[in-house]
Amino acid sequence: MSSVVTEPCVQHNAAISTWYRVGGRADNFITARSERDIIWALETGQPVRVLGQGANLLVDDDGIDGYVLSLRSPAFESIQIDPRTHLVSAGAGVDLRKLITVTTNAGLAGLEVLGGIPASVGGAVRMNAGGRFGEIASCVARVHAVDSLGRRQTLDLRDLDFGYRHSGLDALIITSVEFALLPEDPVVLRNRLRDCMAYKKQTQPLAERSAGCAFKNPLLIEPIEDVGPAGTRASAGKLIDLAGCKGLCRGGAQVSQRHGNFLTTHAGAAARDLITLMDDVATRVFDRFGIWLEREVVVWSRST
Repeated sequence: MSSVVTEPCVQHNAAISTWYRVGGRADNFITARSERDIIWALETGQPVRVLGQGANLLVDDDGIDGYVLSLRSPAFESIQIDPRTHLVSAGAGVDLRKLITVTTNAGLAGLEVLGGIPASVGGAVRMNAGGRFGEIASCVARVHAVDSLGRRQTLDLRDLDFGYRHSGLDALIITSVEFALLPEDPVVLRNRLRDCMAYKKQTQPLAERSAGCAFKNPLLIEPIEDVGPAGTRASAGKLIDLAGCKGLCRGGAQVSQRHGNFLTTHAGAAARDLITLMDDVATRVFDRFGIWLEREVVVWSRST
């Protein structure tokens, strides 16, 4: 690690943009212009959190300490396509939806099944984002990152521990990702992407203030009638619906009437309304089915 690192521009008491449009501020906020800025933040010894697109994220009303890093800068927003190998390299700050559009139009298949998922490339890989039509792990070839000591790391697919909403990369700050895609007719890919988006529009409250699924789909230990057999993942949305939670409100937060696993916010909502609502929904599902739902939404607070 270099012994001389130029101090980046730090914003204090800065707003944190999330899809819920609620929550507190960051004591310190840095838009990283290079890996050197990441290393500088790590060397402070303070907690360092990376802000992607602000989807699946909730910031406590009291705000957060340490440093929040945004990688939405030219150093982390490039997309490069190798026409010979079909490898696509994308910076961690790239909007996943933009990457999907670029690769679809280039006739490269694999990512189009993730259409409509709001995430940065780094955030999507870190949580192994996915849905009804697939997960991003199926396309990842290599991940470039910085560890907690500021050392650059390169991990091939065999080094990664991908699973359901899991990558094993939580201790690293992803800087770029290489994807192995397959050539296919762009017209076919655009139609597939259109089908994915149509499904989401029919089943999810895309026009409301939400942030994707609030809970992970739980693995069933025992079969549940009308839900699923043992050994399969049950739809958290269906469990929430069957527990009678659709439309449930706490302050300015509400369980969507369209999809039980989506929480929405209204004027005057606070982050703690959402936290209370998530706790109440999880409790109701547990009381009905004996299953405790694990949050997919990440909550940042001064105590975490």
